Amino acid sequence: MNFLNKLKKIFYFFAIIIGFIILSIASNFIYDGFLGSSPLNEETGDLGSSDDADCNVLGINLHGTLLTYLPPEGGSSLIEDTDMVASEDILYLIDQGIKDEKIKALILEVDSYGGSPVAGEEVANTLKASTKPTVAFIRQSGTSAAYWAATGANKIYASKNSDVGSLGVTMSYLENVSKNQKEGLSFVSLSAGKYKDTGNPDRALTEEEKALFMRDLNIIHQNFIDAVSLNRKIPLEDVRKIADGSSVLGEKAKSLKLIDEIGGMIEVEKYLSEKIGEKAEVCWN
Repeated sequence: MNFLNKLKKIFYFFAIIIGFIILSIASNFIYDGFLGSSPLNEETGDLGSSDDADCNVLGINLHGTLLTYLPPEGGSSLIEDTDMVASEDILYLIDQGIKDEKIKALILEVDSYGGSPVAGEEVANTLKASTKPTVAFIRQSGTSAAYWAATGANKIYASKNSDVGSLGVTMSYLENVSKNQKEGLSFVSLSAGKYKDTGNPDRALTEEEKALFMRDLNIIHQNFIDAVSLNRKIPLEDVRKIADGSSVLGEKAKSLKLIDEIGGMIEVEKYLSEKIGEKAEVCWN
C-alpha cells in the first residue's frame, strides 16, 4: 500500500510539472501573438518583418511636449511630470519606415501643444523628404512646434474640434526678484561677458537684454511663417496675417488652408487605402 501511495505521489508530482510546462508554452504563444501587431523589435528597436507585423502603414506618435531629445531618467528637467517626445526618435522611425519595403505609407499622429522649434523643423523636413506618402493626423491639439512638424506631411487631417496653429514663439519665464527681496536674498553676479547671465530669473532683465531676446524670437517667428508658407503652399502674406500666436479650431483651420481635411482615423485610413492601392493596415510604434 505504501509503495502504491508513493507511486501515486510521484505520478501527481510529474503531472503537475508537465501541466506547468504546457501552460508556460501556451502563454508564451499567446503573448507572442499579441506582440505580433507591433512593428518594432523590442531588443533592437528596429522595425520587425512586415509579415509578422501584418501591416503596410507605419503609425508614429507625436504626443506631448516636443523636444530634440529626452532627458535621462532621474535627470533634472524644466518640464517634469509631463508627457514628452523626442524628434530624434520620430526621425529614426520615419527612416525605418521608409527603408522597410513592405511599409507603403506613414502616419504621424499629433497630440501636442508644441515644444522646441528645432524639433518641429526636424520632423517637418524629414517628412518632406519621405519617398512614401505621409499623413499628419491632428487629434486634440497640433499647435506651435507640433503644428510645424505636421506641415511636412503630404496631407493633414484634423477634427473640427481640434486645436490647430498657434504660429508664434515664446520664451517667457517667472522672475524671482521680488520674492528674493522679500526673503532677504541678494543676487550676486559673477560672470565674464556682458550678457553671460542674461535670463537668470533671480535678476531683472535690462532693456538691452530684452531686445536681444526679442531679436531672436522674431527671427524664429519669421522662420516658422516661412516654413508654413512653403510647406502648405500658402502665400506668405496670408500666413503672416494669422501668425499672432492664437490657435483655431479644425473648421477654421481648413478654411485658412492650415489643414486639408476634417476627419479622424477612419478617413485617414480610407485616403491611404486609395493612395497605396490596397487596404491600409496600420501598426503603431
